[in-house]
Amino acid sequence: MKLHNTERNYSEKLKDIETLARGLPAVSIMEICGTHTMAIGRSGLRRVLPDNIRLISGPGCPVCVTHDREIDNYLELAKDKRVIIATFGDLLRVPGSKGTLNAARSQGAGVVVVYSTLEALRLASNNPDHEVVFLGVGFETTAPTAALSIIQAKSQGLGNYSVYSMHKLVPPALEALLCDGSVKLDGFICPGHVSTIIGASPYTFVAEQHKKPCVITGFEIHDILDGLHLLLLQMRQNKAKIDIQYIRGVKPDGNPIARKTMDTVFRTGDVLWRGFGVIPNSGLHIREEYRDYDASVKFGFAMDHHYINEKEAICSCGDILKGLKTPNECDLFKGSCTPLNPFGPCMVSTEGACAAYYRYEA
Repeated sequence: MKLHNTERNYSEKLKDIETLARGLPAVSIMEICGTHTMAIGRSGLRRVLPDNIRLISGPGCPVCVTHDREIDNYLELAKDKRVIIATFGDLLRVPGSKGTLNAARSQGAGVVVVYSTLEALRLASNNPDHEVVFLGVGFETTAPTAALSIIQAKSQGLGNYSVYSMHKLVPPALEALLCDGSVKLDGFICPGHVSTIIGASPYTFVAEQHKKPCVITGFEIHDILDGLHLLLLQMRQNKAKIDIQYIRGVKPDGNPIARKTMDTVFRTGDVLWRGFGVIPNSGLHIREEYRDYDASVKFGFAMDHHYINEKEAICSCGDILKGLKTPNECDLFKGSCTPLNPFGPCMVSTEGACAAYYRYEA
C-alpha cells in the first residue's frame, strides 16, 4: 500500500485523467461518502470527465440509509411525554411512515437539537424527571462519541440517559454491493471521515477478493481528482489495491483509541439498510453490560426485518443508494420531491445524492 500526496493545478490533473482514461472501456466508480457526493456536484466534475468515466453515488449518507423501521421507532417514542429526544439537526425533517420529528416537535413533543453527545448528557443531567434518548445515527465516524457518552453516563450514574443506536458500518455495505452484482462497479472512492477511524485494512477484501481498486481521498476537489488519477493508474496497470490519497487525515491503522472505545460499548449485528434490506453484521448494537443505556432495550423497540412501508416503495432512494438509479431518474425528483417538500431522506440530508443533484446537477 502506498501513500500519495500530489499538488498540481486542476487542469493538469484533468489532462492526466484524460490520458489515463484513453483506451479504457467504460469505467464506473462509486463514491461512498455524502461529502464526496456534494463536492463532486458542487465542482461540476461529472460534466468535465471523459465520457468513459462514470461517477456513481453510493450508500455514503448515514441519514439516507437509516431504515423507515428505525425512523418510525423513534417517532413513536417522541409521543411519550416522559421522553426528551436529543438529536442532530439532520434527522428533524427525515420522513417516516408517520411524519417527521419536526412535525412531532410542533405538536409538543420533547425534541431538542444537540451538537454533541456531551450536550445530550447535560440534557439528561438537567432533566432528571425525563428520559433523554440520544438518536445515534452515523457510520464509524460518529459511533465512538456515542459509545463514549454511554461510558460517561454509566460513570456518572445517569440512569435517565440512553442511546438508540442506528449506527452502521461501511465495509459490510461494500460487500453487499459487490455480492449483489446489480451494478457494474470498477472501483471505489472510499470515505475519508470513516477511514480516519478504521484505517485502510477493512477495505482489503474489496481489492483482494473482488479485484476492485480503492482510493481513500479527502474532500477538496483536488483530492478527488488525485483519487481518480490513482484509481485509473491501478486500472491501467491491471492492479487492485488500497491507496491512501488523504494522508493528512488517514493513517493506515486509523485511530485505535476511537476503535477501542467503540468496541467497548458496541458489538456488531444484523441491521436493516434502506434499499438493501438486512446486511449481516453491519450494525452496531449496544453490548449486554451497557443494556441499561440501550434505548431499544429500555423501550422495547421491535426490529421487524420484513418491515414494508408503502411510501418507501414509491421513493427511489433505495435504488439511488445502491447505484441502480441517479436522482434525476426518479419520477418524483423535482416534482413532488424537492428540498422544501422532501419525499425521501436522500432529498432531506445535506449529504444526500438527491439534494446534491437538485442543487448542482439538475
